[in-house]
Amino acid sequence: MTENSRARFRELGGPVGHYPAGPLNAITDVTGVSVGHMTLIKGERTRTGATAIIPHGGNLFQDKVPAGFAVLNGYGKFAGSTQIIELGEIETPIVLTNTLAVGRAIEAINLYTLAQKGNERVTSLNAVVGETNDSRLNDIRAARPDVQEIGAAIAAAEPGPVGEGAVGAGTGTVAFGLKGGIGTSSRLVEIGNARYTLGVLVQSNYGGHLLVAGRPYLSDGVHDKDGSIVIVVATDAPLCPRNLTRLAERCFGGLARTGAALSNGSGDYALAFSTAESVRRTPARRKAMMSVEQLSNDVVSPLFEAVIEATEEAILNSLTMAVSMTGVNAATGKPAVVSSISLDTIRHL
Repeated sequence: MTENSRARFRELGGPVGHYPAGPLNAITDVTGVSVGHMTLIKGERTRTGATAIIPHGGNLFQDKVPAGFAVLNGYGKFAGSTQIIELGEIETPIVLTNTLAVGRAIEAINLYTLAQKGNERVTSLNAVVGETNDSRLNDIRAARPDVQEIGAAIAAAEPGPVGEGAVGAGTGTVAFGLKGGIGTSSRLVEIGNARYTLGVLVQSNYGGHLLVAGRPYLSDGVHDKDGSIVIVVATDAPLCPRNLTRLAERCFGGLARTGAALSNGSGDYALAFSTAESVRRTPARRKAMMSVEQLSNDVVSPLFEAVIEATEEAILNSLTMAVSMTGVNAATGKPAVVSSISLDTIRHL
């Protein structure tokens, strides 16, 4: 297999847990969820991009989805998080990008949302933007991506297979001293007589000592304990914001399984939302006493277990699907090379 011919973790024979994956093994296995990437590679200095996750195909501002947000170590800039914590809902696409592009991503979301039919009188909205710092491979000071480029990621969002590795917001990211990126995975969970789907998408850019299915991966790369990760969880299980917050918190179990350092300089964020029609915040429900059908506390533990598995696998996919990349280290101004994880080593662990 060549460097540019990559594989997902389960295609390499790796153990993937107890719960079955969905047909795509991706966040888009949750019906209605779409993902778009804008990958920006130019010359020797630009290695960045944006990734958009849209919870459903309607007007999100009008038909908001319940959400929960969790932070393990808050060294980062996650736009929109305080209102999610306060109101327990999402009303815009979710965009992931680099640290210095958060403001431009907010503007791109504003333009997209205000232009939607039915939003002609909207005067305030809560744009949701997560970030990691890709300056180890990208000239992050060069003001890229711009508003139009981030808007292109939103416009590109579609259901179906999701690009992984060095794409979108993962173009310039580094994890464990190796090439990181975007990864995704999903799980099917039976609760009572119903089957629910849960999907995870990650932007991996963090440090530690890598563990693959509990076994150490010995890399020649420089050990780096700092960095960040953004984890986005979608599910069609009807959950209230409190249990979505609890679901988001369990993502950090999957993060820990990979050997994350969880250091002072790490930004560890997880956002979870439900697409279930029964819990949507529609205009009619927001104007009256709201009666919804949702899963109770006593039955949600299988979802908690499944999200740990899916998070771990999504992170491993972000590594195994990424290719080696050259760029520039913005802190030093010098050329940089980050190698991809060895697939042969993974097969033999």
